[in-house]
Amino acid sequence: MTNDTAMERLRAGAPPRNHDARTIAALTANPGCARRGVMDAAGIDKDAVARSLGFPAPFGQSQFAITRGNAFEAQVKADGCAELLELLRERLGLDVPAADYDDLERSAGDESREGRHARTRRMVERALDTGEGTLFDHPLLRLDIAGQPAYLEPDVIAFQLEGRFHIIEIKSFAVIDGQAEPEQVAAAARQSAVYVLAMRRLVAELGGDPGRVSHEVFLVCPENFSNRPTATPMDVRPQLAVLERQLARLTRVSDLIETLPDDLTFALDDERLPGSVGAVEARYAPECMSSCEMAFFCRREARDCGSTGTLGRAIRDDLGGIDSIGTALALADGSLNPSGDLAETAARLRTAARLRHEALATASPGPA
Repeated sequence: MTNDTAMERLRAGAPPRNHDARTIAALTANPGCARRGVMDAAGIDKDAVARSLGFPAPFGQSQFAITRGNAFEAQVKADGCAELLELLRERLGLDVPAADYDDLERSAGDESREGRHARTRRMVERALDTGEGTLFDHPLLRLDIAGQPAYLEPDVIAFQLEGRFHIIEIKSFAVIDGQAEPEQVAAAARQSAVYVLAMRRLVAELGGDPGRVSHEVFLVCPENFSNRPTATPMDVRPQLAVLERQLARLTRVSDLIETLPDDLTFALDDERLPGSVGAVEARYAPECMSSCEMAFFCRREARDCGSTGTLGRAIRDDLGGIDSIGTALALADGSLNPSGDLAETAARLRTAARLRHEALATASPGPA
C-alpha cells in the first residue's frame, strides 16, 4: 500500500485538512507524539475527531479579540503602511529613505489560492532580481506538510531592507512597560518561524539565497493601554531549528503508519473510533492543552492509565523511561526491584522518598 493510499484510508475518504501557521507551529510543541504526527501527516481533522469522541477543545479567539485584532492591523497598515514605516524608522532606527507598497491580495482575474501564490512568487522574484519593493501585504506562501501543500498568509510578508526580507508579525496583545505575556510572545515566535521557513523555501525555489530572509522578525503590538503600536525585533532561530526537525520527522511518519492495522481509520461515524485513536501512541503533557485539539481526550487517557505524562514533561523526562506513576511509586518505596537501566532512577526516587519522609517527620508537631 502506498503512503498516499494509507493516509487516505486513515481519513476514511475525507479531504485532508488544510494546515495554517498556527497548526504548523503547534507541531513543534510536542515532537515526540506519534498520535499527533500520524494525524497531522494524514491531514486528519483533529477537532472533528475530538468532538466525535466527546472531548471538544475550546480553542479560538473571542469575537471581541478578533475584532480588536482586525482593527489594530488595519490601523497599522493604513495608507500603505505609513504608520508601520514610521514606527520602523523611529522605534528601531532603521534607515528607510523610501518605500514601495504592494497589496498581493488584489490579483486581477485569479483570486484562487494558487493564483495569489503565483502572484506572490512573481513579486518576490522581481524583488530578488531588482531590489524593488519594500512592503508586501497579504502575500500567500506555501509550505509542504508531509506532501500536502499548506497555504500561509503572514500579516506583512516582508520589509525588504538592504536586500534582506524581514517578516513582520502584527499582534493585538499589549506590551506593558516593555513586557508582554511570555506565552503569547512564544506563540508569535513559533508562527513567525513558519513564515520565515516558507519564505526561505520560496526564495530557494526561485534560485536565490535563503539567507536573504532574515531570522530576525519584527513583532508589532499595541503599547501599554493604548492603540499606539510599538515594534520589537525577535530572533526566531531556535523556533526555526525545532520546526525544521519536526517537519523532517513528519516526512518519515510513513514508517510508523506501516505498523498500524490495515483496517484502522479515523472515520467519525465508526464506532471503533476510540480504539483507532488509542492504537496510535500519544505523548501527553499538560502543555498540550494549549496547542492540540486532542488534548482533552489524551489527558483522560493518560489519567486512566496513570501516565507520568500528566505530571508534566519535565517530571516525565526526569523519570527517564518510567511511563507509569504506579511504577515510580513502587520503585520509590522499594516494593519493586528495578531493572538495570532503571537502577539510577530508582536510587534517586528512593532518596527523594526518604528526604520527604524526614521533612514531614520534622514538620510534625510534637506531643502537647
